[in-house]
Amino acid sequence: MKRSTYFIIGIVIVAVLLVAGFFQVRGILKDHHITFWNDDSIELTPTQIQSIKDIGEWEFLAVSTEEMVDTIRKGIFTDDELVRIYYGTLRLGINMHQVEPGWIQTNGDSISVTLPKIGLLDKDFIDEARTKSFYESGSWSASDKEELYKRAYNLMIHHCLTKENLQTAETNAGQQFRDMMKPMGFNHITITFKK
Repeated sequence: MKRSTYFIIGIVIVAVLLVAGFFQVRGILKDHHITFWNDDSIELTPTQIQSIKDIGEWEFLAVSTEEMVDTIRKGIFTDDELVRIYYGTLRLGINMHQVEPGWIQTNGDSISVTLPKIGLLDKDFIDEARTKSFYESGSWSASDKEELYKRAYNLMIHHCLTKENLQTAETNAGQQFRDMMKPMGFNHITITFKK
């Protein structure tokens, strides 16, 4: 046999091996396949939800105020007068421990959050260390001063827990929640507050 005959036989053998190898690999891969898909859903883990709840009281607006309150006690010859100035800071926000089951719902890149009603976070908001007697004549008891304190307290509530301030705190809360949810991948964010 000539060299060219060996060469042709070699090429035929290599071709047969390649065809056989192709069919064998195809048979192996026939039952095995890889699928790629895109899942746009975003899920918050229970740990993430709990960490948001663990924030507890979340302040969205602080209103500093002062009230001057006075009282006069009529006397026979002279009147006694007490004038005091009270300072306080009312902090408006929500208590995350008051969220109800299902307060956070996700669907794809949308999230719906239902928050507790905005309210006063701390009922002890008068700074008694800064309270001063502006004017005092006569003798005044602790209960007289307590009455002035209560009047100042009620005036501060009346002047600071306004519809406008509550709305501002609600707006701030909504914005902070949106700022927190956007980096998590949520594009459609709905925030509502319990009434």
